Amino acid sequence: MSLCYILYNPILDRFYPGATNDAIENRISKHNSQYYGTDKFTAQTNDWEEFITIESIDFKHALRIEKYIKKMKSKVYIINLKVS
Repeated sequence: MSLCYILYNPILDRFYPGATNDAIENRISKHNSQYYGTDKFTAQTNDWEEFITIESIDFKHALRIEKYIKKMKSKVYIINLKVS
């Protein structure tokens, strides 16, 4: 199953949107263990937590959702996604 996810970090008070075919628990674990490298945004800290996941029909659709969320560049928009 493909999905778009948004992670939240309470220390940085920042959000990170992404897309995956993997289970969300595995993806969070990879972000928290610096699996993607030490110079990546999520490598700044290791306490990322799931904020919201959005299921999609395929991976290309999940990527489009992720890109749209990133294009919005708005914390308020992301918070309102959870409220909806």
